[in-house]
Amino acid sequence: MRRYLLSSALLIAVLHLSGCAAYRNYDQEMQQTNDQLMRGNFQGALDLLNWNNPWEDKDLLYYFEKGAILSFANVLPQSQTAWRSADQRVFQREEAVPSGASKLLNRFAYEMGTMLVNDKLSRYEGYDYEKVMLTTQMALNQLAESDFDGARADIKKTHEREALIARQRERQYEELEAQAGAQGIKVQYKDLQGYPVTTLDAPAVIELKNGYQSAFSHYLAGFAYEALGERGLAAPGYRQAIELRPDLAFLRQALRDLDKSPAKADESDVLIVVQSGLAPARSSVSVPIPVRLNENLVIVAPIALPIMVPDTVTPAFDHIVVDGRKRPLTVVNSVTDMAFRTLRDDMPAIISRAMFRANMAAISQAQENERNPAKASLVVTQHDPFEEADTRTWRTLPDKTLVARVRLKKGNHLFSAPNVPGAAPVTWRIDRDHQLVYMRALSDIANLIGNGYAPAK
Repeated sequence: MRRYLLSSALLIAVLHLSGCAAYRNYDQEMQQTNDQLMRGNFQGALDLLNWNNPWEDKDLLYYFEKGAILSFANVLPQSQTAWRSADQRVFQREEAVPSGASKLLNRFAYEMGTMLVNDKLSRYEGYDYEKVMLTTQMALNQLAESDFDGARADIKKTHEREALIARQRERQYEELEAQAGAQGIKVQYKDLQGYPVTTLDAPAVIELKNGYQSAFSHYLAGFAYEALGERGLAAPGYRQAIELRPDLAFLRQALRDLDKSPAKADESDVLIVVQSGLAPARSSVSVPIPVRLNENLVIVAPIALPIMVPDTVTPAFDHIVVDGRKRPLTVVNSVTDMAFRTLRDDMPAIISRAMFRANMAAISQAQENERNPAKASLVVTQHDPFEEADTRTWRTLPDKTLVARVRLKKGNHLFSAPNVPGAAPVTWRIDRDHQLVYMRALSDIANLIGNGYAPAK
């Protein structure tokens, strides 16, 4: 039995690294928090978040979620503070290089803990797409308050993080291939009976270049650089966005428009950004994995694997109304697709760890069969309370990002989201040569974010 395989020293090391991760139902916690968010009860959402995170040393996810809730509530300085804390933790982990005995102990404890128990025992490091979208959302906060210089710093950080992730991913794939070859692991996610394979093979998922680069991030960079008068840097941003989403004419138009005359003195080049819905949840599904112990004995072990559960509450958008006129919106990013692609890319490593646990469970069952032949079973009968997939993920991250780009006369303009019946039209002041209008929509509410509210007449 697995509990006898873990020595007390190893168990202490694993629990030290994991904190309370193995005992939390993060999916349930955040469902309650998001229920408050969808009702527009931002304080209630924050109260629940704090209630579920009582310890002094808050983890990365806490700051992810807190920053997003505060951004939705249009409390941008506090939102940035929370996200700066998250960014600092990501940076520290990117830069940390443990050495000597500490490095060996951490790696040994992590690998044995996740292989013998599950991935919930590991410290939450954040998925690659979450790290990239973090600095993208930080830049969006800055642009919503027309702080283009501040946004520039976060955009630069996004590019640097993407490059680092690309290098890390390349090394991980090489190590995984070597490990799988050495262990003789041939199982792929497509071989798993009862696992929703089609969700990972959906065209929108497969067509993504990877799970962490966002066409919106690079388009936003192009817009910010253009507003700062740095057209030489704007062009590469637009080109990278086009490379990631070559199917979108909207992105190609931005590159062509760089050579056109700028807006007139009384006009503004306005980028409208609408972010709707929430990132998908992670859930756990039990999948039967047959383990061949010898030529005559195959025992089936139920092993938990993660699945993605998309947000289906928020209505789809295709336009926004500005001064009574419909303006079509283009979907340039889907966090749901990024999350599915990330899971698809991570499945070989997840399966490798799951196969180890399945083998241990099958061996334990075979030993039990020998001890009690009358109750012998070819299916693992002992329920393992620790066998559950890791359901932690950034749940308040916006899902869809839709954009429109228009030229408007400087002055007050009326914006409304027709797909959100509970949201009243809002007057917004346009007073800069380049300006961003940022709206968050969730369930049946929508908020314009930033400091552009015009005075009531």
